[in-house]
Amino acid sequence: MDIIVTGSIAYDYLMRFPGRFTDHLLKDQLHQVSLSFLVDDMTKHWGGVAANIAYNMALMGLQPHLMGTVGRDFPDYRAWLEKVGVNTSTVRQIDEVFTASFFANTDIDNNQIASFYAGAMAYARHYRLADVFDGHPDLVIISPNDPQAMSNLAAECRERGIRFIYDPSQQVPRLSGDELLRDMQGAYALIVNAYEAEVICKKTGKTLEDLQQAIDILVITHGARGSHIYADGQLIQVPAFPPDIIRDPTGVGDAFRAGLVRGMVSGWPLHLSGLVGALCATYVLEHIGTQNHYFTPGQFVARFRQHFDDEGLLDVLLQPAV
Repeated sequence: MDIIVTGSIAYDYLMRFPGRFTDHLLKDQLHQVSLSFLVDDMTKHWGGVAANIAYNMALMGLQPHLMGTVGRDFPDYRAWLEKVGVNTSTVRQIDEVFTASFFANTDIDNNQIASFYAGAMAYARHYRLADVFDGHPDLVIISPNDPQAMSNLAAECRERGIRFIYDPSQQVPRLSGDELLRDMQGAYALIVNAYEAEVICKKTGKTLEDLQQAIDILVITHGARGSHIYADGQLIQVPAFPPDIIRDPTGVGDAFRAGLVRGMVSGWPLHLSGLVGALCATYVLEHIGTQNHYFTPGQFVARFRQHFDDEGLLDVLLQPAV
């Protein structure tokens, strides 16, 4: 199966603040916020939403194509992704710039304040699926990217009849209501978190019920409270997978998407697909960095079955890749 994951490819700079952001936000002064947080540590990691999704898909036995634009500092990152099973032939390197960078500061309640420097990602708007991939992919995931690139990719998928998942997540604040409505049109699935879902409804003037009717599968994540999947007029509630330890939430949503899609393309029930996504997310939650976790198919299946019954469907993960 040819799956193309489009979106950001970046370096992550992760910082930890030993306090609560909310203790320093004055309700009557939010119109003129000026704060600086002294952090305890900072680490640099490979990241970017599309690369994170692709990495976790590869751990789940898929061989996704990663599509995005990177800078001259990408060669080591490319080798890392290729080693785990991600096809980077659809990545375009722009030697005049550096790869995008994500800066995240997390407090003791796992709240985050983040900034993103686009770098090479700004060039993504100049590439179509047809420019980098010969043939007709089975599925395209449109994750946060240069806003114009996201719009172009959604339009190309509609024009060519390519099934796509719309995952605007971090770009929801940047996109207008009209842009969100336009780009989600024709999507097979829409995946956002609960806050982003509320913002989308406010910007578009649509209700949650309206979104459910417009999209075949609507997935809304609720952090530690799990996720809600709306399909065929039904609400499927999926719990979070219990972690052994909580270290950092960065990239948890990306991993959830990878596991969810692994189940969807395998034809598993949506509840099981969501649970698989939940376990993928928990692996990330237990590590600092979005690609510092690793598991074999056997380890994944064994851990899953400690808590949930897959009725044998996960046995496919134990078979050699074809």
